[in-house]
Amino acid sequence: MLSIIVLGTAAGGGVPQWNCGCDNCRAARTSHAELRATQASIAVSADRAHWFLINASPDLRQQLTQTPTLHPRALRHSPIAGVILSNGEVDAIAGLLNLREGTAFNLYGHQRVLDLLADNSIFNVLKPALVPRIAITHDAAFEPRLPDGTPSGLEILPFIAPGKAALFVEETSANEAGDTLGFVIRDRASGESLVFLAACAALTPEVETYLRGAKLVFFDGTLFTDDEMIRLGLSAKTGQRMGHMAMSAAIPALDGLGIERKIFLHINNSNPALLPGSPERQAVEQAGWQIPADGMEITL
Repeated sequence: MLSIIVLGTAAGGGVPQWNCGCDNCRAARTSHAELRATQASIAVSADRAHWFLINASPDLRQQLTQTPTLHPRALRHSPIAGVILSNGEVDAIAGLLNLREGTAFNLYGHQRVLDLLADNSIFNVLKPALVPRIAITHDAAFEPRLPDGTPSGLEILPFIAPGKAALFVEETSANEAGDTLGFVIRDRASGESLVFLAACAALTPEVETYLRGAKLVFFDGTLFTDDEMIRLGLSAKTGQRMGHMAMSAAIPALDGLGIERKIFLHINNSNPALLPGSPERQAVEQAGWQIPADGMEITL
């Protein structure tokens, strides 16, 4: 059995974003509280006792508080056995600082991402004796381990996704393979699996091979159109320039791959598909995609 908890669904900044007065953020503060969302992360488990976080969002403390399954069951305890990083963006790594309270867990990431942590001394609050940093490589499946070294029952296959270096090192670091990873996450006992790809700048034939025939896919839903941020006056960058493929492009691109359940994740506050009843939301749902809510649970 593969258990999934969607801890957060939003892109960087969440919904509402603290300094944004766009239509969605205004609605989330006033008439549509259901639009409120924390930054994207999921938790996965093969036994519902030990959980691995896929990314550690800046909202992690709030997410854990709102998720009883992840509450301590003793004076000093955590069901979180590890964190697996798909990239080095702030909205994927900042939550690690919430996990500095002396509890052991394993931290997995591509060497490119682990090097970013090593270059930022604030992450040294996660002491190596308690939180070992374990490098993973693309196309090399691994079984994440519990803190005591026992098997987790999960198998994770990382793969390279088109993306870019983290925003805070864009000016000093060239884009390289490993900056953005997708994961095929499988329960070893049941064989059930999902694909996690919350950042993807383009759908390549290589990425298609991992998505084809998947039972469940979490896919990059940052923007609805590539020029969305430009049209709204929020940025001078296109979605692809930021490392994200627009929903309007992803929907037809993934059609025909035989994916059973398709869920958009990492949805930006500017995205009009967030608002129920909008033409963009209708287009998403008519195409068989789902816009999730924080706290959603799925069992495969």
